[in-house]
Amino acid sequence: MEKNLTHGSVLKTLLSFSLPFLLSYFLQTLYGMADLFIVGQFNGVESTTAVSIGSQVMHMLTVMIVGLAMGSTVTIGKAIGAGKREDASAAIGNTVTLFMGLSVVITVVLLLAVRPIVSLMSTPEEAVDGTVMYLTICFIGIPFITAYNIISSIFRGMGDSRSPMYFIAIACGANIVLDYLFIGAMKLGPAGAALGTTLSQSISVMVSLWIILRKQTGLSLKKAHFQPKRSVMSSLLKVGLPVAFQDGFIQISFIVITVIANLRGLNDAAAVGIVEKLISFLFLVPSSMLSAVSALAAQNIGAGKQDRAKQTLRYAIMLSVSYGVLAVIVMQLSAETFVGLFSTETEVIHLGGQYMRGYIWDCVLASIHFCFSGYFCACGLSGFSFLHNSISIVCARIPLAYLASRLFTDTLFPMGLATTAGSSVSVVICIGVFIWMQRKEKKQNMESGRGC
Repeated sequence: MEKNLTHGSVLKTLLSFSLPFLLSYFLQTLYGMADLFIVGQFNGVESTTAVSIGSQVMHMLTVMIVGLAMGSTVTIGKAIGAGKREDASAAIGNTVTLFMGLSVVITVVLLLAVRPIVSLMSTPEEAVDGTVMYLTICFIGIPFITAYNIISSIFRGMGDSRSPMYFIAIACGANIVLDYLFIGAMKLGPAGAALGTTLSQSISVMVSLWIILRKQTGLSLKKAHFQPKRSVMSSLLKVGLPVAFQDGFIQISFIVITVIANLRGLNDAAAVGIVEKLISFLFLVPSSMLSAVSALAAQNIGAGKQDRAKQTLRYAIMLSVSYGVLAVIVMQLSAETFVGLFSTETEVIHLGGQYMRGYIWDCVLASIHFCFSGYFCACGLSGFSFLHNSISIVCARIPLAYLASRLFTDTLFPMGLATTAGSSVSVVICIGVFIWMQRKEKKQNMESGRGC
């Protein structure tokens, strides 16, 4: 399970490590869409709306858990890279303690707040009961969702990105089978969709635990490793909390932009919703690079190989930007074709093509600041990732989207460019922070011979 990522070709290591990440994110996206697709086959619009709203809430919660787990990946990766197995064991034990305790608290709080959450989402009256049922069952399964993500973060910190891919593949397959059983055969509607999601995560966790028991990890976990230690917890939270808040903030910004589009009318809302689905697939490569850079750079920094960590960043940016440019070319030429896969309405397809042609440029810019964010996390500076995303959202993305919506009422192209403008701000900040880090490292090298 443990793999040393501090030797060999940097490019080859990056490619072999990031590919399972990419496949995992693809399966995660497919997993998230299965409930909505299957419930739409067997139930009416009320059930579809309930699952759509409920899954949006669960997606926000999941990405925040994944963001918090980034602290575990980086902390474990640094310890493995430095050859400090005792520190790695302590990080794993404290990760389990922290997340399991947190999952219980979150479960209780959210179960008590189900109806206020449903009300806050402006859920249509016909879909309220189904949404409440969906979220209640999913909230009960939060410990299993949390367990899957912390197990995956531990594997990735130890240099193994393939095992989490297998875990999500198992969960995805189980979810599809259970959805057809509960929604199709047993006619349980939104409740069946939630049961399928929760049980499939449980199956995935049990399989992953079985694999852990069978594999030789090279680490021994003792009771003392699970006892909370201030220094270890501080290390986990220093990286994880800013990423969790950042990811939550980004999801909120998407919701706000969706609301802005909804105010323009049904066709505009449908067009923006379809493009957001397409973008979620297009961003799989930049997202996988962010996670890969954080894990790879963490091990190399832990091993004292800062130059290798920076080389990983450079290769990741090169690969991601190349992909982004290709995505831009394809969408500029055939945006309507892709939007047409989700709608047959001529006006929706036309508006979606406009929005996509403005939005798609973000695939290039996000490729840059995503990679920088992964590097900052590896250096223990995830606060900078939160900073640049927050500034771009508050100062550019949301206000420009609103202004574009008000000033350009006959096209969605400027509104799509608003997101790209937000990423431009992030890129400038990331480059500035990286230059500052380089100067700081050079000064430290001159004074003590030690770097980042």
